[in-house]
Order: sequence, then C-alpha cells, then structure tokens
Amino acid sequence: MKVTILDDWFDTLRTLPCFRKLDGHDVTVWTDHVDGVDALVERLAETEALVLFRERTAIRAPLIERLPALRLISQRSVYPHIDVDACSARGVLLCSNLHADTPSHAAAELSFGLMLAALRQIPQQMAALQAGRWQIVVGQTARGKTLGIYGYGRIGRAMAGYAQAFGMRVLVWARDESRQRAGADGLAVADSKGAFFEACDVLSLHLRLVPATRGIVTADDLARMKPGSLLVNTSRAGLIKPGALVAALNAGRPGMAAVDVYTPHIGYVTRDEFELQFSDIFDQVVAYAAGRPIHVVNPAAMTTPASSSSP
Repeated sequence: MKVTILDDWFDTLRTLPCFRKLDGHDVTVWTDHVDGVDALVERLAETEALVLFRERTAIRAPLIERLPALRLISQRSVYPHIDVDACSARGVLLCSNLHADTPSHAAAELSFGLMLAALRQIPQQMAALQAGRWQIVVGQTARGKTLGIYGYGRIGRAMAGYAQAFGMRVLVWARDESRQRAGADGLAVADSKGAFFEACDVLSLHLRLVPATRGIVTADDLARMKPGSLLVNTSRAGLIKPGALVAALNAGRPGMAAVDVYTPHIGYVTRDEFELQFSDIFDQVVAYAAGRPIHVVNPAAMTTPASSSSP
C-alpha cells in the first residue's frame, strides 16, 4: 500500500523499532506541516493509507472528497479532528485504538515535572545561573502539600500515584462517575467545586476539551485559589475561560501557573510514547492490508463503494 505519514516533525518514526512493521509498503514521511486543502491534496493524491500524528492535521470533508485513492486513516486515541461521516460516505475506514486502559505516562510525567519545576522555580534558577547570579529565590517542597486533580481519568490516576509517592495529599474533583472511581481508589473527593479550588496547593487539569468542558474553569474558580498556589495545565488552553488565567495571575490567585497548552503539546512527545502509539497505528495498517481491519471506528465505510472522483 501507498502509506503517507504526516507531521513527523523530527523524523523520529523511521528510527523506531515499530517502523519495521511497515516493511513492504511504499511509505512517505513528511517532516513539516502544511495547511490548506490544495497543499494536502498535492501531498496525498496517491495515498491509500494515511497515518496521523494525533490532531496535528485536520481531515475534513473538502479534503476527503479530493482523495480518491484513500482507503484508510490510521491513528490512535480520540478523533475530533476527523470528519467521520465524510470518511464513511467516501468508503474511507478510520481505525483508531482508544487504549482505554493505557494512560499516557509521558503526559503525566510532564505534568508532574512541571509542578516540581514551578515549585522549585527551576527555570528561573537556571536563567539566573546562566546570567552569573546564584540562588535568586527560595522554593517550596511538594511533600505535605495538597495536589488537586481535576478530571480523574487515566492521566489523572497516574498523577495521583506520583503524588502519593512524593508524600502529597491527593484531592479529586471530576464528573460524578469519575469521583466515584476516585473514591473507590481510596482518594479524597472534594465536597464541591468551590471547596476543591480553595483547598489545593497545586491544581492540575486533566480533562478532555469538549463542548461541555470548554471554559469550565472560570475567573471565580481561580479567585478561590490560595495566593501561593500553582495551576498546572497540560490538557487544553480552552478549559479555562479566555483571559481568566492571566487576570488571575495578575491578581495573585493562583500565585503561579505551569502550562503545556499554548504551543504544540510536548506532553506525549517521547520516543517511548511514540513507540507505544505507533506500534498500534502501524498494526492497524498491516491488519487492513491483510483484509482484517482492527479498531474500526466507522464499520459502515466497509460497505460503501470506493470513491471514483478525481482530485
């Protein structure tokens, strides 16, 4: 099959063991990013199997309709960037392993690392040392502090384990089902959202960005935080009301923020995580080529005649 991989910015995949799974296929790897339907059509005109790097490129109907050779989109995790109905209408199968029981340890580790870096002000200390100064501030320890986890899914659960290993108290706020799961895991659950924001020394967001969670953290929520507290967000910027975090920091509540949401995420960007994710993604390509597709999102596409339109 003609396989195209988009957005491998550091040309990493060809160096991973899992890449050998594509032996025998005609593989093209693009290490830059392009926007616009015309530019993508030019790159993907002969592509039969398209491999995506998470949400780096949106695949919508105007593009799908101009890719007559396309038969498969293979990726991992959720797919808000893909028009599934348009795929089904054109006979394009979407395969995506949702890895229900596998957290992104890379993302959880980065979240915890950002917390430690902020509490000890490691970036500021490093910058001072590089400028010829030494020990400009006195940091804080994590032990004994309350880590609030907003959203108790796979990454939130991993964060709770790290916090407990560091001697922190864990407090959870989430939707009803997730709060029940946290309680069953032996964790403390806040009585209310307001009480949650008031109690945390560190508050880490671990929510998906969907219509129901957009702007779920408000200026009033942030105003409840302690003056010396820390907000960590490695999920999505849109979880916080626009402008609310900057205003809250200027007001001193919370006292600090550590984020990985305003540039392309680095939370999941490790060689180990790529090996895990793309092993699944390449398995889906191989299974499709063998006539036994796996992790199928839109089975209706298998009964839709293939497109015959031209780009």
